[in-house]
Amino acid sequence: MSRPELYPPLSLYLHIPFCESRCTYCDFNTFADLSDLKPVYSRNLAVAIQRAGQIISGGGEPLPVRTIFLGGGTPTTLSLEQLKAILDGCRTAFAVSDDAEITCEANPGTLSPRYLAGLRQIGINRLSLGVQSFDDRLLSLLGRIHSASEAVSTVRDVRQAGFGNLNLDLIYGLPFQTLGQWSETIMRALDLEPDHLSCYALSVEEHTPLHSQMTSGRLPWPDSDHIADMYDLARDRLAKTDFVHYEISNWGKITCRHNLTYWHNEPYLGFGAGAHSWLRGQRFYDI
Repeated sequence: MSRPELYPPLSLYLHIPFCESRCTYCDFNTFADLSDLKPVYSRNLAVAIQRAGQIISGGGEPLPVRTIFLGGGTPTTLSLEQLKAILDGCRTAFAVSDDAEITCEANPGTLSPRYLAGLRQIGINRLSLGVQSFDDRLLSLLGRIHSASEAVSTVRDVRQAGFGNLNLDLIYGLPFQTLGQWSETIMRALDLEPDHLSCYALSVEEHTPLHSQMTSGRLPWPDSDHIADMYDLARDRLAKTDFVHYEISNWGKITCRHNLTYWHNEPYLGFGAGAHSWLRGQRFYDI
């Protein structure tokens, strides 16, 4: 193991694999029927983080951390107490900077004002909402559990809770989605005044319900030219705003420091069921 002082500041990715339900396009390491494992998973995750910090620091000063990203799954299916224990494990094992960017993914329509206030209190300062679309028919097709109106009200609640850094995830290239619908989604997203937008082309993965529906002919396969037109539309529309196109699928008034860790090939440690790491020229998934 190299001397700890040779490590640059790290980013941490924390994988929470629990969801209320699985979306039709999802092939991630997520589970909708294992809620009883949340307490033991949270405890063990915090322990794993602390042990890794001790090993990597070599018994010396804890290594600095500048970003933490809680991804999923849906991290906010955990209780505030469980999330706090995990973040406390990070702060015990590493020197988390006072201005660290700490992001948590969440689903619209599932966050109460009290829960949002609690997220702020435990140190989360950036939220990433999986809005995906403002068309209720398309949301239903994707198996999303929220409506367009719930997405709008959740953004309002997020701002009232004091979050000053908000990302909205959007998906294009959906079955039956027109350029006009995609344009409307972008405009409605901009009307909510987020600080960051992530716009992803639909990826149809094997062994998902969406793939089965397309294979059987119940839904049309994505058209690459149509998807390219949608990407161009997003790029051209957002170029007229104050969003910076700093990565292929990401635009921000405030760029995501955690995203840039990956793009700059900088070191990060991943913890949890589906997490991977990149440290000192080595990629690994079990530390």
